Order: sequence, then C-alpha cells, then structure tokens
Amino acid sequence: MVGLSEGEKEFIKGGIAQDLRSDGRKRYTYRPIYVETGVIPQANGSARVRMGSTDVIASVKAELGRPSTMQPDKGKVAIFVDCSPTAEPTFEGRGGEELSAELSSALQRCLLGGKSGAGAGIDLSSLVVVEGKVCWDLYIDGLVISSDGNLLDALGAAIKAALSNTGIPSVHVAAEAASDEQPEVDISDEEFLQFDTSGVPVIITLTKVGKHYIVDATLEEESQMSSAVSISINRQGHICGMIKRGGVGLDPSVILDMISVANFVSRQLMDKLDSEIAAAEADEDES
Repeated sequence: MVGLSEGEKEFIKGGIAQDLRSDGRKRYTYRPIYVETGVIPQANGSARVRMGSTDVIASVKAELGRPSTMQPDKGKVAIFVDCSPTAEPTFEGRGGEELSAELSSALQRCLLGGKSGAGAGIDLSSLVVVEGKVCWDLYIDGLVISSDGNLLDALGAAIKAALSNTGIPSVHVAAEAASDEQPEVDISDEEFLQFDTSGVPVIITLTKVGKHYIVDATLEEESQMSSAVSISINRQGHICGMIKRGGVGLDPSVILDMISVANFVSRQLMDKLDSEIAAAEADEDES
C-alpha cells in the first residue's frame, strides 16, 4: 500500500492533468524497457523484463500431453504467476496469493482469449503433434521480482520475450497406431523448432487518474486511479482480450477512445520490445 500525503496526491494528479508526470514522462510514454533472454537454462525459453523499477521473469516449459476432447486440434497453455514477498511487503500471505491469482487470470484472458480459444494471441493449433492424441502443453510461469506498478504489461512483455526464446523439440511419430491407441513418439535432443510469436500480442493498460488516463503507471500513480482497462493487441492491430478493474464505471465513448490510444501505443511498444528481444538474443548467442 502506498502512503501519500494530500499534497503528494494533488501533485500526481496535477502533473497528469498537465501531461507532465512526476518522473518527467508524458501520459502515453513508457519507462525505459530492458530485456534479457535465456535467464533460466532449465526452461525451454525464458526472459527477464524491466520497466523502470518493475522487474519480472517469465519461463516456458514444454511437455507432451494429450489434447482435450473438446479441442482435439489444439495444444494447451497454462499461465501461473508468483508474486515474491521480497518484491513488495503486501505480497506476503493472502495479499500475494490474491494478486497472483488475479494476474494469472488476466494474462490467460489477454493472451489466450475466451474459453473457446477465440481471439487467442497464442496459436494453440501449432502445438498439436497428432490430432486428438498428442500435443505440446506449455506451462508459462511468471515471477514478480520487484514491483513499481504496471505488473500486467510487464508480465505480458516477459511472456512474449520468453516465447520468442522458446525452442520446441522436434517430434518424430512412429508408424500409425490404432485409433484407440496412443502413438509412439521420439523426441529429438538436437532439433528444435522456434516458437512463432508473430501473433502474440502486447498488453496495454490505460490507468484513469482524474479525467485523464496514462500508460505504464507507477505504484504511486496506481494508488490514485479510479479504474484501469487492459487491452491486448497484436501486430495486426486486432484486439485479443480486454479486462477492466476498479469500481468506477466508464462511458462507452471513453472505452472506445482508450482502445484507439492503446492501438497507437501498442505499435510503439511492439517495435521497442521486438528490438530489445533481438538485441538480447544476439547477446545470448555471443555469450
């Protein structure tokens, strides 16, 4: 919980109203973003992302499984987030558990679409090895190391970077098995397929403070928000998911304007993130 005096609260709100935030940024400007890939050698892919003082890690583990009977032509993805108590004292005990569950659910909604898979930013059909019988299950774990606001966007960026760093082992399927039998598969230790992240969206959270909304809010700015809308948008400008938090309602015209702003900001964030990922992977290859 951020403790601010009345003067500090007015300073934050006044700065946002004048398009000059307390750290010198404009309303739609992100803090510096840094990406490091391959931070967890045991994972199939991993990345660390820092947005200002917010610091998160995402890792991807791939395991062979069986598609669900409802979606035999798709693999499965599960996302879990852990909020380390060292990142924020309020993360200890129930507070951390509730936030972890909230972030996990929000990431599932923003990246995987609805229950039917409609709008999914991650192509689940690419994870199928043998339809109805064998697929890849991806387990994506997020860890909050340091929290200074905008955790959802940072975790979304870390997941995108970790997926870009992910290699899926090549699978050779043995001779056709009977329809009621599981086919035998041989997993390669040397050949890997790079996971396609071209459709993976970025998450843009617009936080409403007073009459205005901002991107990449700090903890102090979030403490003054009335509501926030998080929108996941892919490279083509398509919305993959949207969630709202905060008790104050928003007029439909305001939400439409937020979507327009998020679309504009997403292109800048996507370009910056792609550039940082490419640089991080080049550094990883050299080391």
